[in-house]
Amino acid sequence: MGYRSIAGKAFAEKVIEKSHFLAYARHVEGEEAARAALAEVCAMHPLATHVCYAFIADKAGNLQRFSDMGEPQGTAGMPILGVIKAQELRETLVAVVRYFGGIKLGAGGLTRAYAGSASAALAEAKICNFEMCEELALSVEYADVNAAMRFLEGREILSKNFAERAEFTVAVKESEAETFKARARDFFNGKIQMTAGKRYYFPFAAEE
Repeated sequence: MGYRSIAGKAFAEKVIEKSHFLAYARHVEGEEAARAALAEVCAMHPLATHVCYAFIADKAGNLQRFSDMGEPQGTAGMPILGVIKAQELRETLVAVVRYFGGIKLGAGGLTRAYAGSASAALAEAKICNFEMCEELALSVEYADVNAAMRFLEGREILSKNFAERAEFTVAVKESEAETFKARARDFFNGKIQMTAGKRYYFPFAAEE
C-alpha cells in the first residue's frame, strides 16, 4: 500500500499584520527524524517568538504530534496538522516560525495565519506517491543506447554507467515490474540483461 508525502524540503514566508511567518516543510520518516528536523528549524531561529509545528511521521497516519509552542491553545499546532491531514500526507512535518510584529491577531487571525503558512509551504513542496518499487539494473550494447533512452523515457532513472556495456538503473513500481520486464525483453528482442535489486518505497511523482 502506497502513501502520499513530500519529497525533500520546502519553504514559504508570509507577513501578516507585521508578524513574519516562516514555514518549513520536511519529509520525515519516524518521530526521531521529525524531532531532529524540528530541532534544526529551531536552531535556525533562536530569537523567534514561537516555533509551532505538526507532523504525521509514519506511513499509516497514526503517529501524529503537534504543538502551539506558547500561542493560545488550538490556534497553531492543530491548524497546521489540519492542513497536513487535508492533503492526506504522511511522513510530513510542517514547522511555522513566528516573529511577532507588535499587532495581536486574535485567535481566529492566528488560526488562519498558521494554516495559511502551512498551506503555502506545502504548495512549494513536491508532492509524491511513495510506492514500493523494484530496482532494476539494465544492460545493453552501445548500439542500443538510443533505443534504451527512448524505452526509458518518463521512467525513474537512478543511474547511468557506460563501461563495457551501457548500464541503467531504474526504479519501477513493484506492481508494474513484471510487465516492464516483459516489455523490455520484447523491445530489445531479448538482447538486454536485467538484474533485480532491492525493494523500497520510492517517491514517484504524483499525477496531476
